[in-house]
Amino acid sequence: MVYRIFVEKKNGFDVEAKSYCSELKTFLGIKGVDSVRVINRYDVEKVSKELFDSIVNTVLSEPQVDTAQAELKVNETDFVFAVEFLPGQFDQRADSAAQCIQLISQGEKPLVKSAKIYVISGTLSQEDKEKIKKFTINPVEAREAGFDKPDTLVAVYDVPSSVKVLKGFITLDENGLNSFLKEYALAMDLDDLKFCQAYFVKENRDPTITEIRMLDTYWSDHCRHTTFLTTIDSVKTEDPLLQKAFNEYIATRKELNRTKPINLMDLATIAVRKLKKDGKLNKLDESEEINACTVKIKVMVNGEEQDYLLLFKNETHNHPTEIEPFGGAATCIGGAIRDPLSGRAYVYSAMRVTGAADPLLEQSKTLKGKLSQRKIVTTAASGYSSYGNQIGLATGLVDEIYD
Repeated sequence: MVYRIFVEKKNGFDVEAKSYCSELKTFLGIKGVDSVRVINRYDVEKVSKELFDSIVNTVLSEPQVDTAQAELKVNETDFVFAVEFLPGQFDQRADSAAQCIQLISQGEKPLVKSAKIYVISGTLSQEDKEKIKKFTINPVEAREAGFDKPDTLVAVYDVPSSVKVLKGFITLDENGLNSFLKEYALAMDLDDLKFCQAYFVKENRDPTITEIRMLDTYWSDHCRHTTFLTTIDSVKTEDPLLQKAFNEYIATRKELNRTKPINLMDLATIAVRKLKKDGKLNKLDESEEINACTVKIKVMVNGEEQDYLLLFKNETHNHPTEIEPFGGAATCIGGAIRDPLSGRAYVYSAMRVTGAADPLLEQSKTLKGKLSQRKIVTTAASGYSSYGNQIGLATGLVDEIYD
């Protein structure tokens, strides 16, 4: 049986609701909003009625600051909608609740799903409602949820008996490849897909859907940094300082006999290559797998000088953060933490220094198909603070530079 509870912050503790209300009024410019309620809904399965009753006020809510109710009570005139993560997306709230319940029961881990319900009072047009939903729901990670309680939380997936072969793929013309991109909602662009097609033409076979999905995932900006590796054909700038810096870069490439294409990744790493060539990195520790800058240092330990390695790890997740701010930013700082750990290093501190466009720019001026800059920077702030805090490593410095 699935048990359901609605948890809402009491007046005075409803910071999230008041902040959201302010966003709707000021950022979206919807003046008809009078008040907002934000309610967390929990569905729990594989627990007894007694266990569920016991965890309502210990795991799912805090009686000092929350009210927990079995029924959702709203006015008929309220605008109400619910948001849940897409299947396959990690629901941190639900997972944390499930772990806590299991700690109490000392039994099987229960199934938990959560959704966030927004109750908006005021005078709203249909256009206002659509604008609010678009602002609130990022389709990359979430969707609008229904209000009917499910019979079960167990997800059932059909296991294919054979892997689908995409017949005719190697014979598609440009229009056909464009249609293919749209049909399968691929992250790669047309040139990427043409490159893939050329490979399978040489193989004299059509790919399977699994092969295309795997290529699309590992070719994405998240994994491969396609933006940084995009070849730069020419650069023109009206800023003499930038032009001087770029000219120095080109001169350094010639000095180092660099034949690889000009791109942002090469721009980012050329200074270190130059320093190494000039013999100024004699304390750099190198190995076959270079995933963090490792420097040889001397450290006094109990009055004895010992050899230590000091690691610095830089990480960027620009495009992932742009389309999925919480997960992209969390993975960014997560990578900066994980890589030194994989080198058996002790991680002391994490920091986040990032740049962004003007977060005060109103929603109406956001480019079509993009999240607003406000949505990106505020959700990213939650993402990169979340990761370190969850593993007990505080992010000591968070700086954003707006232009």
